[in-house]
Amino acid sequence: MGSDTMNKELIYVIGQMATEKGIDKEILFEALESALLSASKKTMGVADNTRMELDRHTGVLKVFARKKVVESVADPKLEIALDEARKLNAEAELEDEIEIGLPTQEFGRIAAQTAKQVILQRVRDAERDAVYSDFIDKQGKIIRGTVHRIEKRNVIVDLGKAEAVITEREQIPGERYNPNDRVRAFVQEVKKTAKGPQILLSRADAGFLVRLFEAEIPEIAEGIVQVKAAAREPGERAKVAVMSTKRDVDPIGACVGLRGTRIQVISRELRSEKIDIVEWAPDPATFVARALSPSKVSSVTLVPPDESGEPRAVLVIVPDNQLSLAIGKRGQNARLAAKLTGLHVDIKSEGEVEEERRLVEEELAHGREALAEFPGLGSQLIERLVEHGLFSPARIVHAGLEALEAVPGLGEKKAAGILAAAEEWIEQHPPVEAEPEIEEVSGEALPAADDAAAGQAPPESMARTSAE
Repeated sequence: MGSDTMNKELIYVIGQMATEKGIDKEILFEALESALLSASKKTMGVADNTRMELDRHTGVLKVFARKKVVESVADPKLEIALDEARKLNAEAELEDEIEIGLPTQEFGRIAAQTAKQVILQRVRDAERDAVYSDFIDKQGKIIRGTVHRIEKRNVIVDLGKAEAVITEREQIPGERYNPNDRVRAFVQEVKKTAKGPQILLSRADAGFLVRLFEAEIPEIAEGIVQVKAAAREPGERAKVAVMSTKRDVDPIGACVGLRGTRIQVISRELRSEKIDIVEWAPDPATFVARALSPSKVSSVTLVPPDESGEPRAVLVIVPDNQLSLAIGKRGQNARLAAKLTGLHVDIKSEGEVEEERRLVEEELAHGREALAEFPGLGSQLIERLVEHGLFSPARIVHAGLEALEAVPGLGEKKAAGILAAAEEWIEQHPPVEAEPEIEEVSGEALPAADDAAAGQAPPESMARTSAE
């Protein structure tokens, strides 16, 4: 095949590929130039000072080498003598760099071998980029596809232009998939990999539930009702917080639909997942009370955040007969409420709070009696210790010397004396039964009776029913 014929064919192939695949011709030309140079370096030992240029109209390959003008040539590949340089450029001077055209017969053979391979590779890359661009826009949305095959419990879904995967973790528990099943899923992530874009789908993500609400409920699609938060335990139960932007529109009613028709469609898509819809509130206490639906709540108290940067906690007091409903089966209701609100939700019954208060009052009474026995401890100093939560020997020992020294009026010597007296008292009065945990009561002044009933208690005591 003559070089002219090859050149024309090359131009034709590049033009055809560019049109078919929607790739810029210039990208193919540049890729081919780069590959030709790389191949030439491997097969012909071409130096780094060489560049190649494919004529965009004729397909003719031109090869140039940049050489330094020197008096005495040590490396012919990189250097040229001054007299030789002046034959090419009369103005050439020593130390100048000039470009010299090289014969292209050998390069033509390499070009023939490389061209097809490079163009096909570039086309594959461009197709992968096009698929990635196509699907990155669909990230965070619902997509439809067909189940292609099942691989190690992962579901491979055919999306037409690409394949996607629903890993076992992102499937709704108990759901079964068969080849050729039509499936709807949430595009969780689109990643670039060496083998092309990787599309990860999910039917377990809370985002899937939110997008289903947008698809099935016209008021949400129109922006009249907004989904503010969603939390799921896939296939079992979910909670969705909604709010209305118009006073005369009931957000919960809009989502439920006439006789529950709208919510039933969504529930069926999620394998009969039970969905609680609650009205969102900007006030965290109100929002938590609603999130714990269907249980009734007596009071909600926000616990001040500590310095650890942990999410804020709330203490919820419920009537005794509502405790199991508020916590839910295996703690599910409390867990979902915590996910929905983004808070640690600690739940106690009114009876538990009353019992804790009784125990604290009992400890306070016994503690005062014990402190009164300490040598050199007057009533005024006892009151100061009580104000700082150090109202019993056990609490004093637990708090330690540093906490005692922080009490106004107590110097280092006095604090050490009180700590020693507390330790001696505990040795002489071993507890008959376990004392209540020190952490269960705030280190501040004791809450008044009505405050305790309103739920002014610390989060630590709620470890049993805490929803992470």
